[in-house]
Amino acid sequence: MSPASKSPAAASHPEHPEIHLAQQAEADALLGRSPLAALVGMLLDQQVPMEWAFSGPYTIARRLGADDLDAHEIAARDPEEFAALLSEKPAVHRYPGSMAQRVQQLCAFLVEEYGGDAEAVWADAATGKELLGRLQALPGFGKQKAQIFLALLGKQYGVRPTGWREAAGAYGDQGSYRSAADITGPESLVKVRAHKQEMKAAAKAAKAAKESKSDGN
Repeated sequence: MSPASKSPAAASHPEHPEIHLAQQAEADALLGRSPLAALVGMLLDQQVPMEWAFSGPYTIARRLGADDLDAHEIAARDPEEFAALLSEKPAVHRYPGSMAQRVQQLCAFLVEEYGGDAEAVWADAATGKELLGRLQALPGFGKQKAQIFLALLGKQYGVRPTGWREAAGAYGDQGSYRSAADITGPESLVKVRAHKQEMKAAAKAAKAAKESKSDGN
């Protein structure tokens, strides 16, 4: 990602950060240099392993015969054709049809609101709160996904507007292993995955306890 001059959010961010989310060199290189690839990877990061999700942008770019993703091109694609492209084996996602629709919706929004420039979402954000609001406005980005991506931008891309850690909530904590924002290699991936499994187990136990209490009444 190229730095934006005089940008509050991007002033300190490295030109091409070393990313390890896809755990695959070419896919990670694309994530490091392409703001849109990073956003699309985050969008795809649901109901599939993180490496699968963040490899998606590279797979899409290759199938489009390009070195990078282009929001204008993706938004203008025939929906059925684009869904078929994501559905080719190996599929880009467990639910390639619905995710193809979401990727096109995201790209159409970026074209409409930011001229197709994904980096413009954060380039001039003055505060973490402002950036969080912009991310939450993106199609497919709820508060949790927006906070994780905000933490990812701060921790790995050097995009650090005032108050970014606070706006990212627990995902902004230094030294944590909660999300994609904390993955810098195979070891941290294992730690993040273990944390997610612990959270799922805790939620399942809490649900079971609530149901048991309800049955007792």
